[in-house]
Amino acid sequence: MKRALICGVSGQDGAYLAKFLLEKGYEVWGTSRDAQTSPFSNLTFLGIRQQIKTISMATNDFRSVLQAITQSQPDEIYNLSGQSSVGLSFEQPSETLESIATGTLNLLEVIRFLGKPVRFYNAGSSECFGDIGEDTADENTPFHPLSPYAIAKSTAHWLIDNYRASYGLYACTGILFNHESPLRPLRFVTRKIIRTAVNIAKGSGEKLTLGNMAIQRDWGWSPEYVDAMWRMLQIDKAEDFVIATGESNSLEAFVASVFDQLDLDWHQHVIQDPLLFRPSEIRYNCGNASKAKQILDWEAKKRMQDVIREMIQFELQVLELNK
Repeated sequence: MKRALICGVSGQDGAYLAKFLLEKGYEVWGTSRDAQTSPFSNLTFLGIRQQIKTISMATNDFRSVLQAITQSQPDEIYNLSGQSSVGLSFEQPSETLESIATGTLNLLEVIRFLGKPVRFYNAGSSECFGDIGEDTADENTPFHPLSPYAIAKSTAHWLIDNYRASYGLYACTGILFNHESPLRPLRFVTRKIIRTAVNIAKGSGEKLTLGNMAIQRDWGWSPEYVDAMWRMLQIDKAEDFVIATGESNSLEAFVASVFDQLDLDWHQHVIQDPLLFRPSEIRYNCGNASKAKQILDWEAKKRMQDVIREMIQFELQVLELNK
């Protein structure tokens, strides 16, 4: 039985990955900054809380990382931890850089120090590419990060590259484009849009307030993307991969689709607030995952409309349960 350690198991991707690995027959360990007090609500929602061995770990503390890896003795480590909001990174740049970049460095150093054949996956981000015009980004597209979050992810990416080249570690980065699910926190714009739209459809009378609706994103489905993470650690040679749908849509199109699926006209319910615009913003992103298709036999099946449909169904179910 293989053993996996998921750093950040309580998040969207961590929870879906834990479920995926359990179905593959893995023994799954998961970390949280304080495992004794963390509710692990996403694991509970997926019905797998009791099957996960949870331990406390702070990635910015080398000793904490060393203890967690020594205790769990994993064959595979998935680093999904760290501050995950682009918007929040402008308010907390130091914490963002430390939790992502320093956290990744500590994990790499512990793996190197222990000298065991651990395979390491690092969660990268399409935010690293910055504004690429109307082009699609692949593994050879240069980075031009436009936020503290993207700068931190770029740093982590090059740390992976350096440790792989310098020490021969099996370490890789998945450069994931936007991927959503019902497990997204409400601070993420996709979940905010869908929760508010469903409330409006049920007669709440509220307004949906958004920032720049002209931005375009490549939106995929989180449960599909964790499959790609696992596949990256199953090939003979560690390589980095772009994971994306290859389809980009504007935030306005996302909003319009959500309200249309609820038989509403979004123009009557949405307010655009300039105060919600970010200091710097990526106008367009879209990924080219042809390398993942060729080497990993992976490609996205769900597109934006499918993701919206799944998330609306979830919100409607939640409302019914809370009646």
